[in-house]
Amino acid sequence: MASADTGPDIPENLFHTLPTIVDLHRDPSGSTRSYYVLSTRGTFCAAQAYSAVSLRRIGFRDEDFAQLDVRPAAAEAGSEEAAQWPHGEGVLVYARAVSGEEFLLSINTTPNNDALRLNSHHHGGTSTGTGTSGAEQGEDEGTLRLPDGAQFLHYVLQTTIDYNADRSGSAQAADIEGAYVHRADAWTAAHRCLLAGDEDEDSARSRFAEYDSRGDAGFIGEWPFDEDTAVHAVAETGQNFTVAVKTPPHIEAKRKAELRRVVERHKLGGEAGGAGEATKQAVK
Repeated sequence: MASADTGPDIPENLFHTLPTIVDLHRDPSGSTRSYYVLSTRGTFCAAQAYSAVSLRRIGFRDEDFAQLDVRPAAAEAGSEEAAQWPHGEGVLVYARAVSGEEFLLSINTTPNNDALRLNSHHHGGTSTGTGTSGAEQGEDEGTLRLPDGAQFLHYVLQTTIDYNADRSGSAQAADIEGAYVHRADAWTAAHRCLLAGDEDEDSARSRFAEYDSRGDAGFIGEWPFDEDTAVHAVAETGQNFTVAVKTPPHIEAKRKAELRRVVERHKLGGEAGGAGEATKQAVK
């Protein structure tokens, strides 16, 4: 539920950078995918600016990719620039590693549930007076001031795989359903993500061929899904749903390690010097 507390420094919505990594190297069908939430901004323009450089921020260099396309900021829906963009309406950055993996970066929008405020020194697009370049200022604009000493947000991420559309499982969609300061609030929201209105989980089970909720008595000590997964469900129509609570990969050790392995796997390797030199920059 969106917060009613809005003002000049409290944006109505939050904008999240969501990378999808498609592992075509190991699975040519495109069904093996990983999803991360990198950062959140209080304006779309700020999120767009951050997304354009986010692969560098997690340890890649431009030369680590055989192809790296960044959608022009002017490519609005329906424009000539948008019509010429080949990677889909929602994709802002497309990258393809030499080994074949694809990186698709998009922006998800959610209500500002916790009435988070913009950082005052970034609000309004004014200069910080630090000599920062325009590009760097752009990606730093719209950052948020988190309460209660929080250093990061907790995200509710719903992944849908439609096996009716493609038996391989490559027909997938991932959406951020909410962002919360407190992990307990995110877990509560995750458990309600697939429920209709005031429906409880017991009622929801009748609408699904399978409905697994972390905390069910039958799964105590043997939860078969990832530790950040709150709910897994299968619809009668063949759609598979997973609802998880995520944190930025540079915060969570497990996610950071996953991304570091991705960086290492995409080194061009074995080529001394020039554009073929492998990246040595770690995820920080």
